[in-house]
Amino acid sequence: MKGTVGELGEFGLIRELTSRLTTTPAVRVGPGDDAAVVSAPDRRVVASTDILLEGRHFRRDWSTAYDVGRKAAAQNLADIAAMGAVPTALLLGLVVPAELPVTWPTELMDGLRDECQVAGASVVGGDVVRGDTIMVSITALGDLRNHEPVTRGGARPGDLVAVTGWLGWSAAGYAVLSRGFRSPRAFVEAHRRPEPPYHAGPAAASLGATAMCDVSDGLIADLGHIAEASKVRIDVRSGAIDIPTQMNDIGQAVGVDPMQWVLTGGEDHAIVATFPPDVKLPARWKVIGEVLNPSALPHVTVDGAPWTSKGGWDHFGGDIES
Repeated sequence: MKGTVGELGEFGLIRELTSRLTTTPAVRVGPGDDAAVVSAPDRRVVASTDILLEGRHFRRDWSTAYDVGRKAAAQNLADIAAMGAVPTALLLGLVVPAELPVTWPTELMDGLRDECQVAGASVVGGDVVRGDTIMVSITALGDLRNHEPVTRGGARPGDLVAVTGWLGWSAAGYAVLSRGFRSPRAFVEAHRRPEPPYHAGPAAASLGATAMCDVSDGLIADLGHIAEASKVRIDVRSGAIDIPTQMNDIGQAVGVDPMQWVLTGGEDHAIVATFPPDVKLPARWKVIGEVLNPSALPHVTVDGAPWTSKGGWDHFGGDIES
């Protein structure tokens, strides 16, 4: 589609965006009314929201609008899965300049729609506003399906710590992009379009997970959230974490220990959880540590000692995230 957002107008843009959407049986009333209606058989709704700001969370010279859509949906839907819930719906708040080509928001919507389909959800509505900078605000909803929510506060001494999904891939891809390269492609794509293991969250709840979190800020930082909420210490065994050969190669090329990416790099949206020690975990879960009694050491240690290297994402302390 040719032209700009300003030329198409607010309602023309809304019509164009909603025409690209699909639906699911959970959606009773979709886009086009004052509000959407989404069924909640459990009678409890899990909700999460995030904001992506151009220049802070994404760059148009690094990522296409479709990439941004996939990433925006993924990071919110992963939060739903990390509560042990099944994603059902997503709402979009979009701020764009009038001179922005119409293809950008339409490709963004395609990315949102396609990532929702992976998770079994759908985009059910939202709003568009004119502004000076592109901002994407996402609200995701989910259903617990008769499970109790798995929070960050349930880990107990003696529990195992296990992870499923990729660790450090997005951070390695960011390092590649920051140096002006576009390969190895698998790591660059992992940064542009994370692939959360959505089904692992509800499955972990069924297995009896005591605490759970998606890895968005970095493994140590997110395990720190669990340890602090649960009033425990968590020790990570670095030897239990596999580092791909290509990640080692990237680390050698840029002068970074790849374990730094694995332990402190965020945005992979893997899922990390704690389980009772007698639970038999499926192969997709990798045991990487254990929950211990609190001590004078930090909330999270690596091989029994504090991890002294800087890492973990802080929106008010970090540099541009992409």
